[in-house]
Amino acid sequence: MPQRQSWFEGWRLLAALTLSLILLSLWIASMRQFEVEGVRMVIRFTARSSLLLFCLAFSAAALARLWPNAWTRWQRRNRRYLGLSFAASHAIHAVAIVVFAWMDPASFAEATSAVSYIFGGIGYGFIIAMSATSFDRTAARIGSRAWRTLHLVGGYYLWLQFMVSFGKRVPAMPLYAAFLVPLLIVMSLRMIAMARHPRGQTVAAG
Repeated sequence: MPQRQSWFEGWRLLAALTLSLILLSLWIASMRQFEVEGVRMVIRFTARSSLLLFCLAFSAAALARLWPNAWTRWQRRNRRYLGLSFAASHAIHAVAIVVFAWMDPASFAEATSAVSYIFGGIGYGFIIAMSATSFDRTAARIGSRAWRTLHLVGGYYLWLQFMVSFGKRVPAMPLYAAFLVPLLIVMSLRMIAMARHPRGQTVAAG
């Protein structure tokens, strides 16, 4: 008997999440009359929405293996679209950063460094490459081995980048440690799934 799918699936899921992120970002910026502080609030919001969507995509295969149920099957089935929603969230994040740099160059320069440009640029390079190969046609063009390698390495790099980005704020703002918890959980889930199913260890992020 074919599995019944809900409306909140596939491209409709991606469209709904992307539209929601855009509207929420505009609403957040409007709370400060679209001034610099409003833009910085959007940067913080999209960093957190990206974290959530990344964790959902990054843990999908592991959860489906460890605890197969309606939710984890839905999550695994829509991993590609959760990953693309993460990319959309981080695209909004990038736009907000560019607007911040344009509106307040001095504060932007103070908040960034050469290291953040380099590692952030690599992260966005992975996001673009992973998004571009999240379609059947482009995935087939690069081949299954290259696809698995790209999504595996990219997923772990982005995980590490999230750990560093949120972790470096913990000394000044201890509550930021809460954002490390889901990252540690999803990594633990992947490690457990890999140990139990060693042949399926090349689990892509999205």
